[in-house]
Amino acid sequence: MISKEIYEIHASICQCLANPKRLEIINTLREDELSATEIAEKLGISNANASQHLAIMRNKGILKSRREGVSIHYSLANPKVITACDIMREVLFEYLNEKQSLTKKVKI
Repeated sequence: MISKEIYEIHASICQCLANPKRLEIINTLREDELSATEIAEKLGISNANASQHLAIMRNKGILKSRREGVSIHYSLANPKVITACDIMREVLFEYLNEKQSLTKKVKI
């Protein structure tokens, strides 16, 4: 039996990932390690906003960081995060396709 603490931690991670910018950050880091500035530029957000998201994700263990001079570089702490996000995206697309099919059947 899974302890209630595990469910709390799981929910906390899911809450962290329930943000479009954070999902975009994960996708941006899919292939490469990037600096906080590079991430902000790719997402079209301010450095301050990117830093807030990155800090939250690092604190939850989703990202890892390393300092290089004045820059902080980020990468995924575990590549399975990409797999999990890809699976959820597949579920979303299947849901949307099913909903679209049902909508077409109902139209007269």
